[in-house]
Amino acid sequence: MESIVFPPKVSQRLLSLDFMRGFIMVLLALESTGLYEHLSDASNGTWLHNLMQQFFHHPWHGLHFWDLIQPGFMFMAGVSMAYSLSKQQREGYSWNRSFKKVLKRCALLFFWGVLDYAVRESGLSFELWDVLTQLSFTTLVAFLIFEWKAIYQVLFCVFLLLLTEALYRFTNVPNFNQPFSDQHNFGNYIDLILMNKINSGGWVAINCIPTAVHTIAGVLIGKLFLSNRKNKIKSLLFWAVLCLIIGYGLDAAALTPIIKRIATSSFTIVSLGWCLLGLSFCYWWIDILNHKKYLMFFLIIGMNSLFIYLFFEIVGSRWFNDYINAITGGLMQIVHVLDMPRAIISSLCIFILEWLLCYFLYKKKIFFRL
Repeated sequence: MESIVFPPKVSQRLLSLDFMRGFIMVLLALESTGLYEHLSDASNGTWLHNLMQQFFHHPWHGLHFWDLIQPGFMFMAGVSMAYSLSKQQREGYSWNRSFKKVLKRCALLFFWGVLDYAVRESGLSFELWDVLTQLSFTTLVAFLIFEWKAIYQVLFCVFLLLLTEALYRFTNVPNFNQPFSDQHNFGNYIDLILMNKINSGGWVAINCIPTAVHTIAGVLIGKLFLSNRKNKIKSLLFWAVLCLIIGYGLDAAALTPIIKRIATSSFTIVSLGWCLLGLSFCYWWIDILNHKKYLMFFLIIGMNSLFIYLFFEIVGSRWFNDYINAITGGLMQIVHVLDMPRAIISSLCIFILEWLLCYFLYKKKIFFRL
């Protein structure tokens, strides 16, 4: 990871994209502090408890709000890629130069994604389930077809989804021939080959195949924003509604269930629909209607999204969170704060400190990029 120092030019950016990135990173940062677990426990037996379940992944067949976070992350990476590669083309980059740049980025994404899961109390571990390892694959695929016409990129997305369906339905590996059953599907079999283990939560490494659709779709939307085409909102809404109809239709017709943990085609399509709908609203509200007040809270953390993600995933989970919890918890014990409020306040303190770290980097005009 390299440190790049430059003056931020927020006015020249697609603020809706920056806001969505920051919004997602704020949600992820809060999740890493344990806040959602504390609020879920505190609200047990009330209507708020059901609401808080939306901030956890669905256990298997179904869709929660939290299941849209990773697709949104990969979708926005595609939009950003379109802006980045278009800028490189204006500056006269050759294809080989851009390819080397993307290849380096993908290698670093893969490295940090593996490192995120590598260090365990029991020793070192090799795992490929982190979003960054997935993104390293989807970024490379999206780059390789970047110059294709839009219709061919859409058809390639259809091919990736059909390939996923075929791998799960027709490979018939003994004990792994149940397409949509946890621990007995083709994705679990590939994990045994790649890592000699199966994820107890049902996650599979080959999710990178169908979720490449999110990054490719992001590239197409980025190109749409960069074009002179009118009625961009209508195009976004059309594709959003179409994806939602197809995705939920496949599930309702019992053809392919919506399962986030193995990124079924129905899940991939329906989550893309929600991503498109979310970006449509943000683009309309922020970039068209010019409602740009109160965005800085999210923009500050979004401008260093990869840095803060690695910070709370690697440093936070292994040291920082426990250290701050010990300090805040100890101080609140002195004044006899109850256990649950103490846990919630400690989580908020961790998040505030992480946000202030991003604010410090922002003020110093330091932005980390892979």
